Amino acid sequence: MLVLSLFPGIGLLDMAFEEEGFCVVRGPDLLWGGDIRRFHPPAGRFDGVIGGPPCQAFSRLKYLVEHNGYELAPNMFPEFERVIAAAAPAWFLCENVPDAPRPTVPGYIVRDRLVSNREDCGGEQSRERRFSLGTKDGRELTLDWPPPPVPMKYVPAVCASGGGRETPVAIGGSGKPKHSIRKARDMGYKTADFMRHAIEAQGLPAGFLDDAPFTVAGKIKMVGNGVPLTMGRVIARAVRRAFGAAA
Repeated sequence: MLVLSLFPGIGLLDMAFEEEGFCVVRGPDLLWGGDIRRFHPPAGRFDGVIGGPPCQAFSRLKYLVEHNGYELAPNMFPEFERVIAAAAPAWFLCENVPDAPRPTVPGYIVRDRLVSNREDCGGEQSRERRFSLGTKDGRELTLDWPPPPVPMKYVPAVCASGGGRETPVAIGGSGKPKHSIRKARDMGYKTADFMRHAIEAQGLPAGFLDDAPFTVAGKIKMVGNGVPLTMGRVIARAVRRAFGAAA
């Protein structure tokens, strides 16, 4: 299948779909100087469209952003819906935060579900996202069954603005770590140490983005905005399953 990726960022969801044999064409992104508002795709060329419009308007942390004096990113769902309508694919997949709305595109029936990176995908990072599949006949996403076992290790969600991670806690006289607790404060938003942690938590190989021409803070933001690779693989397989041999 030929797939158009909207709001691709550094392409973490794209990577998962490419691993499943989809051919992914990346659309414009602000990260690379592009603007979806100027983008007009050809009709009938793409089998599917995937993407996650900026989620800040629907994030549960949006009030903290406003409290700190920052302006929320604009709601780009209307542009996402416009491009899908113009491209007229057989299906589309929208990824976003749990409180995000369903995309509405004439002619498509949208089925959505919340997906946990730990419980549904077997990843260590605790992260939940809403995936909405739009098709002409109302097909649904069927995830791997049985689901993989939940890992013993717990890793808090990595966000674009940083996040927490586990901290070993020594109990007793031996000084050996007995268990871990979540360190909830920002783990150094601009540090290379947290960047390495974020890359590992997202399931990416060590050294990912080492040669990219961005600041450490910029790299953390890009990685945190992406879909964990473990979750992306499960979703890509579910899309392939939904379309059987046609995928």
